[in-house]
Amino acid sequence: MSNTPHELAEDFPQDAEKIHEQKTQNTHFAKLTADYHEVNHAVHRAETGVEPLEELAEIALRKERMRLQDEIAAMLAA
Repeated sequence: MSNTPHELAEDFPQDAEKIHEQKTQNTHFAKLTADYHEVNHAVHRAETGVEPLEELAEIALRKERMRLQDEIAAMLAA
């Protein structure tokens, strides 16, 4: 388990400009990135003990973060 937040710009450094462009031009992409940020923040807070969660709840959040990240990656690749 990593206590480092998974920010999109850090996960996709080569796509930083594309992420910004898509966020301003595509409402679905903007919603995905907002959802990702929210879930990522919750995972980070759980991992650092700021807002501890039961193990299954934390795992579910991590899976949701991964699902969102996969969808964002697919949109960036398209």
